[in-house]
Amino acid sequence: MGLTTDHIKSRLTEKFGEQITSMEESYGMLSIEAPKEINLKVLNFLHDEADLGFRFLTDLTGVHYPDRTGEELAVVYHLHNLVENVRVRFRVYTSIDQPDVFTATGLFSSANWMERETYDFFGIRFVGHPNLKR
Repeated sequence: MGLTTDHIKSRLTEKFGEQITSMEESYGMLSIEAPKEINLKVLNFLHDEADLGFRFLTDLTGVHYPDRTGEELAVVYHLHNLVENVRVRFRVYTSIDQPDVFTATGLFSSANWMERETYDFFGIRFVGHPNLKR
């Protein structure tokens, strides 16, 4: 049958309920938003669940939204299920006053360099990163 957007939405809703603040499809890719406090829970779920299998971190970057008071910065993760060839975008927001987001380096080793680059460009501090430096 293959991995569908509806199945991904259903599994996320079943696990996290209203903690997932947005799920919408644009340009053929599901975009998910959740509070920064649960970024690792969502990433681990997407990675570890056998029927989801998003085990490849394609990209991680920051985005600056100067007009979004209290959510001026976003961390955007692009994940890929290589077996089903399905991609999702996962986004968390943080304030510019306290730009702390938990590191994903324990789950994806490729996050190491991407988080360092995001820290350097946007000032987002990845809590728990093994070597967060410019």
